[in-house]
Amino acid sequence: MSNAVFTFKEFEVKQGNCAMKVGTDAVLLGAWSNLPEKGNILDIGTGTGIIALMAAQRSSTIIDAIEIDKEAYQEALENCKKSKWSDRINVHHLSFQKFVPSVLKKYDVILSNPPYFSNSVQAASESRTLARHTNTLTFEELVYGIASLLKQDGSFATILPQKEAKDLTTIAKRYGLYSNRITYVKATPSKPVKRVLMEFRFTKSIPFEDTLIIQNKPEPGRQIKTHSYSNEYKNLTGNFYLGF
Repeated sequence: MSNAVFTFKEFEVKQGNCAMKVGTDAVLLGAWSNLPEKGNILDIGTGTGIIALMAAQRSSTIIDAIEIDKEAYQEALENCKKSKWSDRINVHHLSFQKFVPSVLKKYDVILSNPPYFSNSVQAASESRTLARHTNTLTFEELVYGIASLLKQDGSFATILPQKEAKDLTTIAKRYGLYSNRITYVKATPSKPVKRVLMEFRFTKSIPFEDTLIIQNKPEPGRQIKTHSYSNEYKNLTGNFYLGF
């Protein structure tokens, strides 16, 4: 997924200058999250703008997408302006910490595919570091801002590796946000959980939990082919990927 332009069924994503290219995590979050038909959505760390564009395709909402990296912001702005939903997506170039006190409205849904590396080796590119590491946006800052901007009956959805998902859940509880929906993502049936999709609300409840398998187990000696993707994955992302 590193081509300069990634083509979906209803939009294209230019990504040549963006540190983080279109990836499975973003597509999963954009397709999995519960969205209202109308209202306001916030996409934190929009990157290429892919999640904002997916949300626009799935709803009639007004979407604010924020991005701290200048080159990513410029590509997201171009991608959103070229889309059929350009009148409903507003791309902002600033940090989330500065955005929180500047906005007067509350959001029905907040989405974020956040940076989660904290102790690993820093990326050689400053832009890639911004996108991948929590140096510029810690989980504490992320959740604090979300709790400030989310409507009382709204929801926050995200995707993280399993350890970081637990860390975020612990922090979220301190701000009165509780997971009510969790999907564990596995590459194949025999692989360990690779990612966790989570939805948080201000209402405490027993979360609904399920597992999503991306690819069926290949036959011995055969490589994974497009048709080997699981039906549940194809059903989830079928409105976006050209191959499904």
